[in-house]
Amino acid sequence: MITTIKLNFKKVVSFAVILAIICTCTVMLVSCDGGSLLDKHSRNLTQYNISAVLGSDNTLSAKQEVRYINKTGVPLDSVLFHLYPNAYRGTAKNKPVHAGSSAKAYPNGFSEGGIDIIHLKVGDTQVPVKLGGDDGHYLIVALPNQLTAGSAVEITIGFALTIPNIAHRFGYGDNTTNLGNWYPIVCVYESGRFITDPYSPNGDPFYSDTANYTVSLAAPSNMVLASTGEIKDVKIAGNNTAYLIEAKAVRDFAMVLSSKFNTVSQKVKHTTISYFYYNDENPAKFLNTAIDAISTFGKLFGEYPYSTLNVAKANFLHGGMEYPNLVYISDSIANDSEYQHVIIHEIAHQWWYGLVGSNAVSHPWLDEGLTEFSTALFYKHNSGYENSYQEVIGNALNAYLLFCDVYSSFYGSVNSNMRRNLYEYTTEPEYVYMTYVRGLLMFDSVYEAIGEKKMLAGLQHYYKTNAFKNATPDCLIESMNKGSRTNLSGIFASWLDGKVIIEELNN
Repeated sequence: MITTIKLNFKKVVSFAVILAIICTCTVMLVSCDGGSLLDKHSRNLTQYNISAVLGSDNTLSAKQEVRYINKTGVPLDSVLFHLYPNAYRGTAKNKPVHAGSSAKAYPNGFSEGGIDIIHLKVGDTQVPVKLGGDDGHYLIVALPNQLTAGSAVEITIGFALTIPNIAHRFGYGDNTTNLGNWYPIVCVYESGRFITDPYSPNGDPFYSDTANYTVSLAAPSNMVLASTGEIKDVKIAGNNTAYLIEAKAVRDFAMVLSSKFNTVSQKVKHTTISYFYYNDENPAKFLNTAIDAISTFGKLFGEYPYSTLNVAKANFLHGGMEYPNLVYISDSIANDSEYQHVIIHEIAHQWWYGLVGSNAVSHPWLDEGLTEFSTALFYKHNSGYENSYQEVIGNALNAYLLFCDVYSSFYGSVNSNMRRNLYEYTTEPEYVYMTYVRGLLMFDSVYEAIGEKKMLAGLQHYYKTNAFKNATPDCLIESMNKGSRTNLSGIFASWLDGKVIIEELNN
């Protein structure tokens, strides 16, 4: 019998699809308006000032001025920027989607995308454009003068985008234009080097520091904008609308535009929550889901400090995608309960990825596994939804066992080591089941061992001590130990090393 596995993760996988692919206590961190925390954490951050024009021909031209502050602790001779749009070139070795998903991602056939650097200046000095990586996936900005630790430098980048016709983070479809990971963003400097990992069709291959943004966008006036940050000004000039957007202390900046968007909004405490939609008979239902999610996670982990949260329906291959203050929800999801599921999951990412950052390439379970658990925990505190905590955990366990049976029948065994990076997973289902599903089961086992009070104390400590920073697995485990006053290091190690045999948990 072909069974559809419905889980709390972005990709809904059936038995047949698995087979085919194998073969191929509240922490109060903010004042009543959230402003004091953002003001505090937005000081001494790198500043991006971007002026962009979106054309009706699916191109975008922009000038980006970056005031980069050297917080590495060492002098620098260069600064490196990710150029994620180059993964969408036809010649790219590291594609944004697996071959098996290509037809769905490109409904009208392959469409070229990419970013071209037009000019580059450091201060008033023109410097040569030099790209690195197999796909030209990062920009090397050579500095005329060494940048000492604690000093700042002004870097100006002129660039042009070709937006591909693809249902993805960066691309356009029949309903939306998605601008995720679209501009040159400074690579994180860590362990003596800039992290320049290339794109991957698995997971979310991104890693960034928090920064401040001021973005001006001119776009066709028939399009409605949903974005990171807060729109400060709107002016109409001819056929274009000019937006001025500001975002403090966020680790990325994304936008979605559509000529079909309608909007419903509601303010909850200091945050205005908006749902951007088309073809929805009951948009209030999904707005309320977003309200429930941000309220629940705020109570469980620590309050959401930003003034906006935008949920946008979009042409998107997978279930959803998270950005600061903005989440995509795929318009291919027909079932209301599943649609709500994805909204809840992506809003949980506002805590685990958005506020507490991590390297999603090196430690993909760290945000996805915890987000899965947070989504399951949501149902425990919101009984009005179709799903329950136990159902989510039970479905995950059954699906995991099914996956292991199928995978083992082809490969003889399953590698359940979770200490792998994105590139070490040979198939998309293997990645999903070892990060989302096994990650969820790991956090549930900790939850069952110590109880909700200690679990929340640990997660609240993790949030409070790592908000606006980049955390590691050790940061999480240390917080869980301190917050729960329990030594959980052995439990986490057993799971992460693949020593826990899931089948035995049910005996």
